Amino acid sequence: MQTVSAALMPIPGHIDPVPVPRKPDAAARPDGRVDLVGLSKEQLRAALLDAGMEPKQAKLRAKQIWHWIYNRGAVEFSAMTDIAKAQHGWLAERFVVGRPEVVEAQVSSDGTRKWLLRSADAQDYEMVFIPDADRGTLCVSSQVGCTLNCRFCHTGTMRLVRNLSASEIVGQVMLARDSLGEWPSQPEGRMLTNIVMMGMGEPLYNFEQVRDALHVVMDGDGLALSKRRITLSTSGVVPMMARAGEEIGVNLAVSLHAVTKEIRDEIVPLNRKYGIEELLQACADYPGANNARRITFEYVMLRDKNDSDEDARELVRLIRQYKLPAKVNLIPFNPWPGAPYECSTPERVRRFSEIIFEAGISAPVRTPRGRDIDAACGQLKTAAERKSRAELDRQAEEKLAALA
Repeated sequence: MQTVSAALMPIPGHIDPVPVPRKPDAAARPDGRVDLVGLSKEQLRAALLDAGMEPKQAKLRAKQIWHWIYNRGAVEFSAMTDIAKAQHGWLAERFVVGRPEVVEAQVSSDGTRKWLLRSADAQDYEMVFIPDADRGTLCVSSQVGCTLNCRFCHTGTMRLVRNLSASEIVGQVMLARDSLGEWPSQPEGRMLTNIVMMGMGEPLYNFEQVRDALHVVMDGDGLALSKRRITLSTSGVVPMMARAGEEIGVNLAVSLHAVTKEIRDEIVPLNRKYGIEELLQACADYPGANNARRITFEYVMLRDKNDSDEDARELVRLIRQYKLPAKVNLIPFNPWPGAPYECSTPERVRRFSEIIFEAGISAPVRTPRGRDIDAACGQLKTAAERKSRAELDRQAEEKLAALA
């Protein structure tokens, strides 16, 4: 098995990818305190030890604090009633149970919710919650910005700023549960039932932090979300896919979007580094994939680009050639200002779906959600970046008015 260092991950782009050192993860908090959210049980205990707590007591306190964080949703040590009051101040001086700052929260006409979040070092990123009758799915970001430059994706037009830390990834889940009123944690009756790592960024370019965060989310004593209810989406970072299956073990979704080298090279530039055949072989080798846990191929429908009958038949041929337990999610293209593509017609999408279904492969058409608040697939791009020019102009006008 090939192991790839996250410190020197190849960064894809419009030119040949070259290894570039990653910027550091989340900067230290200005107040110097350690955020306990996102730490494993052992890391939490070690943090207490490092702060000077006696070993036996650290073991007990770590267990109590873990319960309060992930089962009760506590954000203040003063709420932890089985910890001596005299110790509350000591803990609060050294630690914090953090949440991302909410810059803006929006609710779509279809019930989809989107949050613009800000980190302690003033970086902005987004998350989305999509409610359905039988489930509620949280779309979680793994990076601030994205480096993949997929041409149909609005998020891909952003520059990559940095990876999100495990704390910031788990913090998104915690904040969503705060907003949904899901504390104390209950095994049944949750609104938030599923997580998809499909927000801003490429999860496999931030492998260690994503892995560690999902281990906390899946911990039976913590948020206790089954790995069968978590899906990690990749654009095809082939060297990391086997590791993801072995070390995380969640469902896999692959942003395929085309069936020929020419078209996929254009719309998913990573294809120039890891081609379709290499990607599909990695899918065939993905640990745990079977008919009960099929690989999902995401396929955005672009008019006159990747939506012909021939494209649909080639997709069927490839799935059969690699003997993949697969389903295909057909995604109507979500337009944004300046986008170089148009969405396929409803009739074309329907015919494309029919060809795949007739071959015995599931190919549902995803209903766009949250379009009116730019929360649909491929639309995530922080409102802060979109508004920055207007905001700067407004601030300048206010300064001039104050000087007048």
